[in-house]
Amino acid sequence: MANKNEYSKEMLLGFYRTMCRIRSFEEHAAECFTKGMLAGNIHLSIGQEAAEAGAFAAIQPQDYFTSTHRGHGHVIARGGDPKLAMAELFGKKTGYCKGKGGSMHIADMAQMNHLGANGIVGAGQCISAGSALASKIMGDNAVTVGCFGDGSTNEGTFHESLNMAATWKLPMVWFIENNCYGVSTEIHRVTNTPDLAPRAAAYDVPFAVVDGTDPVAVYEVMMEAMEHARSGKGPYVVEAKVYRYQGHYCGDPAVYRPAEYMENALANDGIEKLGKKLLDMGVEQAELDAIKAEALAEMDEAVQFSVDSEYPDPATVLDDMYANDNERCVAR
Repeated sequence: MANKNEYSKEMLLGFYRTMCRIRSFEEHAAECFTKGMLAGNIHLSIGQEAAEAGAFAAIQPQDYFTSTHRGHGHVIARGGDPKLAMAELFGKKTGYCKGKGGSMHIADMAQMNHLGANGIVGAGQCISAGSALASKIMGDNAVTVGCFGDGSTNEGTFHESLNMAATWKLPMVWFIENNCYGVSTEIHRVTNTPDLAPRAAAYDVPFAVVDGTDPVAVYEVMMEAMEHARSGKGPYVVEAKVYRYQGHYCGDPAVYRPAEYMENALANDGIEKLGKKLLDMGVEQAELDAIKAEALAEMDEAVQFSVDSEYPDPATVLDDMYANDNERCVAR
């Protein structure tokens, strides 16, 4: 595996572009929510962009993934269409789920092998294990990546699914974005270990803990994890230490967090750190500014597309509630 200093400028610019696109999408979503343009609520991943960009760069086209209520960044990092994602937040029929899923339930099997975001904490762990079992039975050479946060590692689903995946050597990688807060509860108040990934050792599953503000570090660990799972050796658990800039949901003032949390977060901003590295490599500031401007324009367009789109017909409310016509479904 290449040393961090050996990665090309083009690859690092790719990480930078993905991170800027995720942040711009989230900031646009936050603005629309604040203006009352969105119904319901949204959970943003501002501050977690580097982990998502690095992790998804290691995922191949045939691979599957599950997401969470804080999953917009996963869609962007996987190569999803910001217009369709934003339209889903707006509840418009042009959205990924025809406006019926909203922020917490984006899914797209056709283009992204996205098995769905989930509003139930820890629910994706079981789904990712089931998908990995399907891949092992079908021999499709796919790995399923299950994305979830620190709070869900205290769910029973974590241990049940990991035990099954380890016993059957399923091609699965679990990606924990540990921002240290499950809603308003600091993770170390309810967990007796400094890190979460080492829990995998109880099932003889390899694990790694990585700086989630460094996309290259995350990419390297995820490449190792994906190869491990794809080669038939079973699951792998990766924990990325990240920061959640906003509170649990958009509008949550997060008064439960100490001031040092955001001080450390801003001092370790992944976009700023990578930008400085690129400048040191000879990239012009104008090029970085252009990437941010492109991301801004792209998300402006996504918002306008969503505003201009129509709401779904109320008569279709019961359509698309259940699917049994895909090859990975047991009900066929």
